[in-house]
Amino acid sequence: MTPEEFIRQLETDRTLAVVRAPGIPDAAELCHALATGGIRSVELTFTTPDALAHVRRAADTAAEHGAAIGIGTVLTADQAKAAIDAGAKFLVTPGLRPEVAEVAVKAGIPFSLGAMTPTEVAQALDLGSAAVKIFPARQLGPVYLKDLQGPYPGIKLLPSGGIDASNAKGYLDAGAAAVCCGTSVVPPAAVAAGDWTDISARAAAFTGALK
Repeated sequence: MTPEEFIRQLETDRTLAVVRAPGIPDAAELCHALATGGIRSVELTFTTPDALAHVRRAADTAAEHGAAIGIGTVLTADQAKAAIDAGAKFLVTPGLRPEVAEVAVKAGIPFSLGAMTPTEVAQALDLGSAAVKIFPARQLGPVYLKDLQGPYPGIKLLPSGGIDASNAKGYLDAGAAAVCCGTSVVPPAAVAAGDWTDISARAAAFTGALK
């Protein structure tokens, strides 16, 4: 997946699912459930046990479920390399991680660096971030995204944190390329229990609220 393809998919689906759970029975089934509900970008995280094994399982079955699997909470170059080796199609960080950006650039895969202030946004762009993750978005709300587009016209913003079906469209209307959805779509208990029907329904309801 190229950076352009990553952005195109985000802007088409308008969301990316961030999965944090105590366990994942089958990452392929999880991706299938989300893709069925209209979410084709799935971010597992290094805070989930056996994250790399789950990424590998999802990457190996991508032709079956149709989702692009990435990994988030990437903090080090070693983690970035391991994620790419496992088949991750994109990387996401909670803050500015130049060493992660360097690995991703060399590998030619898209990444989204976390930022909050205008200075951090500029640094993320300088490092090659395809989309800049605004985290935690709930602290300043949608109007902050609109403000950032003054000095950074055309920027691809990906707000994360505190976003659900009730407020997601506000971020999109304020100019976000897409929004991150978390526990409202992929509750940790539902993921751990393998309740794919529930997760698919939640994904469909969330994407429906974005229209």
